[in-house]
Amino acid sequence: MRSFWRKSHNHTLQHLNTICRNYNLRHSHDFSSQVQPASQTAPKPQILDTDPHIVKCTNSISTHMRNGYCHLALRVFNAMPYRNLFSWNLMITGYVKNRRLGDARNLFDLMPQRDIVSWNTMLSGYVRSGCVDEAKLVFDRMPYKDSISWNGLLAVYVQNGRLEEARRLFESKRDWEVTSWNCLMGGYVKRKMLDDARQIFDYMPVRDVISWNTMISGYARDGDLLQARRLFEESPVRDVFTWTAMVYAYVQNGMLDEAIRIFDEMPGKREMTYNVMIAGYVQCKKMDMARELFEAMPCRNVGSWNIMISGYGQNGDIAQARKLFDMMPQCDCVSWAAIIAGYAQTGYYEEAMDMLVEMKRDGKSLNRSTFCCALSTCADMASLVLGKQVHGQVVKTGHDNGCLVGNALLEMYCKCGSIGEAYDVFERIQKKDIISWNSMLAGYARHGFGRQALLVFDSMKIAGFKPDEITMFSDLIFPGCYGQISSSGKQEIPGFHLVS
Repeated sequence: MRSFWRKSHNHTLQHLNTICRNYNLRHSHDFSSQVQPASQTAPKPQILDTDPHIVKCTNSISTHMRNGYCHLALRVFNAMPYRNLFSWNLMITGYVKNRRLGDARNLFDLMPQRDIVSWNTMLSGYVRSGCVDEAKLVFDRMPYKDSISWNGLLAVYVQNGRLEEARRLFESKRDWEVTSWNCLMGGYVKRKMLDDARQIFDYMPVRDVISWNTMISGYARDGDLLQARRLFEESPVRDVFTWTAMVYAYVQNGMLDEAIRIFDEMPGKREMTYNVMIAGYVQCKKMDMARELFEAMPCRNVGSWNIMISGYGQNGDIAQARKLFDMMPQCDCVSWAAIIAGYAQTGYYEEAMDMLVEMKRDGKSLNRSTFCCALSTCADMASLVLGKQVHGQVVKTGHDNGCLVGNALLEMYCKCGSIGEAYDVFERIQKKDIISWNSMLAGYARHGFGRQALLVFDSMKIAGFKPDEITMFSDLIFPGCYGQISSSGKQEIPGFHLVS
């Protein structure tokens, strides 16, 4: 293995576009019967390149695809008297960009001939959709491969956590560029496999600033400040991300003095670094210093204002939080969530709900953070009526199945004593986490449903979740419930059954 890393050297490569995974293949449909055969055999490419009619058709296809009108592009494609390779590739590229991967594959299979662009376009479609196995099949079928092909398969392995396969692919080829090394190293860092990441880093033939930043931020997030600082000092070039990574590392580990020292030494500070330093002051409850730095910023972004508003709210100074909120040149959903949370945390529940109504009136879309703040407020107020109203808005926006908002709903119904509705919410959470289980467990225990609490506890372990200290705290409530369970075990809640 070591000899492989030593022999690796640098070549020029193209890097694949950023990978997006949120695509559902089920939306594709078979349209092969819709593709009409061309009326003529295509002449040589040189003739097609200058044929005014073909140029007009390809321009129309490009425009329709860019605007998302795939059916119109297909209509133009079918009407073409003959089609060159460029027109086929244009259609496939359009389908891929419009997330219609099934249509792209159907057309790809109908192509009379393919070039490297055809293969890479199909491969990149699967990469963007996170379809690892399909991407591998296309890659294996390719008659020839270029740097885009290799980087595409490597990226889809890394992005989907299949690092063993990524490593084997990496070892099968030697002329990787620094971008590819960074991709694999970043995959290890993301999953906190820092020893593997460091091995990649140490054997890199060439490193760029991204290589250094990846390792420094990896050590920083892992709390290994000694290694992070050592690499920071060794780094031959530092950009704003290098400096900010070190400031963030010290802030996250409570070493504010060291963070200030690095911040003061940093040349060319930007809003990102200021925001990290302000957040450090807020975290240490030094709001005067946070405000001083905030006022000294040459240019503030919305994140700067949000950090200050949230800081004042967390430290109980809701008046200052509201004053800053009203002064904001432009606010976003996070700003509204921060001020709503500030009111809720300081006990001004009615004001928090008023701000929620005002936010909606202002035309801002309610997001998950805002819903969580509102539901937490309803829970603290024990206001089931308001909670149900917020729940209705949650359902309308489609956030009710997510874990974050689902947990907030669950807590709200439990605190309001509506255990049956809490269980309904619990069942609808598609991907439960330990908080979901603990909330349901505590809700049953606190309201005297000991048998149901025990069943949830058993189901939690069957689902693979290990009890934590919060679970154990709920367990302390169980004995108070046991006396209420008759020997026949008749204490039940309508609709309850064993969670699987």
